[in-house]
Amino acid sequence: MYVKRLTIMFTFTMPLFTLLLFSSTTAQAQPYIAIDHFLLDCGSSSTTTSDQKWDGDDHSEFVPSNITTTSFTSTPYHRDSSVPQTPYSTARIFNTSSFTYTFPMSQGPKFLRLYFYPATYSNLNANQSFFSVSSNGYSLLTNFSAFVTASFLGNTRVGSPSVPHFFKEFAIYVQDTQRLNVTFTPSPNSYAFINGIEIVSMPDNLYFNAKSVKYVGQNSGPVINNKTALENVYRLNMGGGQIPGDDDTGMYRSWDQDNNYIYGAAIGLTPVYQNPITYTIETPNYTAPELIYQTQRSMGKQADSYNLTWILPVDSGFYYKLRLHFCNIIPQYTKKGQMIFTIFINNQTAEEEADLFWWTKVSGNPVFRDYIVFVNDQDGRKSKQDLWLELHPNLNSEEYKDGYLNGLEVFKLSMNGNLSSPNPELSPSAQLPRPTSPVKENTKKTPPYAAIIGGSGVGLVLSILALIVFRQRRAKTFGNGESKSKKSCHPSLPTDSCRHFSLEEVKIATGEFSEDLIIGKGGFGTVYKGYIDKATTIVAIKRLDSSSKQGFIEFQTEIGMLSKLRHVQLVSLIGYCDDEGLPYEQINLAEWGKFRYRKGNLHEIIDSNLSGMISPKCLMKFGELANNCLKKDGSERPSMEEVVWQLEFALQLQEDAEKKGDMVGVAISENQELSYLMQEEPTTTDEYALFGSTGVAITHGKSTTDSSNEAFDSETTFTQMLLPMGGQLK
Repeated sequence: MYVKRLTIMFTFTMPLFTLLLFSSTTAQAQPYIAIDHFLLDCGSSSTTTSDQKWDGDDHSEFVPSNITTTSFTSTPYHRDSSVPQTPYSTARIFNTSSFTYTFPMSQGPKFLRLYFYPATYSNLNANQSFFSVSSNGYSLLTNFSAFVTASFLGNTRVGSPSVPHFFKEFAIYVQDTQRLNVTFTPSPNSYAFINGIEIVSMPDNLYFNAKSVKYVGQNSGPVINNKTALENVYRLNMGGGQIPGDDDTGMYRSWDQDNNYIYGAAIGLTPVYQNPITYTIETPNYTAPELIYQTQRSMGKQADSYNLTWILPVDSGFYYKLRLHFCNIIPQYTKKGQMIFTIFINNQTAEEEADLFWWTKVSGNPVFRDYIVFVNDQDGRKSKQDLWLELHPNLNSEEYKDGYLNGLEVFKLSMNGNLSSPNPELSPSAQLPRPTSPVKENTKKTPPYAAIIGGSGVGLVLSILALIVFRQRRAKTFGNGESKSKKSCHPSLPTDSCRHFSLEEVKIATGEFSEDLIIGKGGFGTVYKGYIDKATTIVAIKRLDSSSKQGFIEFQTEIGMLSKLRHVQLVSLIGYCDDEGLPYEQINLAEWGKFRYRKGNLHEIIDSNLSGMISPKCLMKFGELANNCLKKDGSERPSMEEVVWQLEFALQLQEDAEKKGDMVGVAISENQELSYLMQEEPTTTDEYALFGSTGVAITHGKSTTDSSNEAFDSETTFTQMLLPMGGQLK
């Protein structure tokens, strides 16, 4: 009944990477045969077959008798083509009371997987769905939003702007009651939904009651027994491709690539093992599929220059179990002490000297190690925190400065029966998935702009709202004084319907932006109480802050929209300020540096004391970083982690140039200008908005320093400065 497709692997050697192709052939028995396996297609009235057989829940024995009065079925208004048909073609909706599925079950640990596709169902807005889920006394989810979770997952995966569907996986030990209950409870004035439920058993000692667990940062901690519930947060295949559930060992676990979580530019090597894996008593064949142990991410020959680091966002305030999978697949590693490395978890030492040959004894033997670490709740809100996993080269290694990892599993441990955490916070720049059809609106709710204006007013009764825009726009280029016109893709200011204020008028109205007149602060900047028309009219004046995470485009869009709105709950927009900016003699030094960088002659403003000491590529990378740090839109500025990496990269470029004697001299000729690094001058609607939001200068999709292998050997780049005891520059 349970079969697994035999996987054959072909490898093709290509520049910079190995391409793996997998094909399916004849079936063979799974390493583990599940005692219990339920697949419920929620909202469906029929049995469907994709890779597996899914039963509809409409007339199922697992639902209560009042199913028709406590829930209803629906289909997504539009199902994205990338979303599998089963179980995401239907959903069961609960909007009045709790609803419980009951599954008869044998005793032992079980996987519980809940499948969600936050689409528009029956004109219900996906972002208004909040609900809780509990099972056998454990709180799994509280006030959970599948819509927000999908948006967060999409923004943590490189190259994937959204994740339209996902599943949550839990591990629960079923006691001798021999049943597993799953209860959905909608939050007040909201609704709950579910697309699919999967339950599959697992070996008793796979994750529960494990014999060997090491506590990181403390001498003792929680014991994972039959009273503990787990949530799988990550299951990664290091250096290899994604492994679907059908290619697991009989428990249908999905293994993701680690590419989205590896930190820095030096991501190591990904060797491939062609021989069969030899499982042992300590590591049975159901522990992880062979594909996990046949690929790995390794530091390689440059291990003494960098670390391998993975950054994993997790919920704070919980203990986490990390299972690290290893297998020696490098034929040169044949004896104890030959290759040793150090493992750090959250900047704490997990293994001082990890000797994989001592652990595995021979090539092709897999092993795993379990570690438990507590992630502190620093702000008391159980918000997301980054969990760091690092492999460092060990100086005690006799021959090879290397380290590697084949697979990783991360589980959150229940605390007093609770696994739930608040919904993740989204960055202002996160693009939320939007419903694809009209949805019902609650007319009793305050319109969104009223909330913005009311928050800005801070209780003052204002008859008029003046939104003031500051932008140092230049109509002339530096140097030649010739006029230069540009087309703009930004929303135009409401010049026809609003009054234009000069900067001087605004200063008078706000008493030179006196702090005594501040009445509030919003996402765009500070709001001032002001007096216009000879102090006869009181207004609110919003000033755009250049350090705001919400940028000029959003600010200008708000002005344009408010100028067209008239509502009893909205005070009116009457005007704006858009002065032309400073004359040449008063140009901000940072703007001057940005201009010189854009023109490709940043070297002309180098301090004379540094002349002849700076690499052109290092200078360009430094200028690129400085330019990105000066972005008006806070969401486009690099994070501190990105800043640290860019500075390290610039330092490495400098060191490489010093070896070659390639420096910027006093009498640099025109053909040596830094502009040679910019293949073609970028174009933009804003003279100074020249760079993308990734923290890297974009010239037709390429970084100004990401040119060719001849320019710089990427293997010599390091990802973090090496600090003792796993310290990081954060």
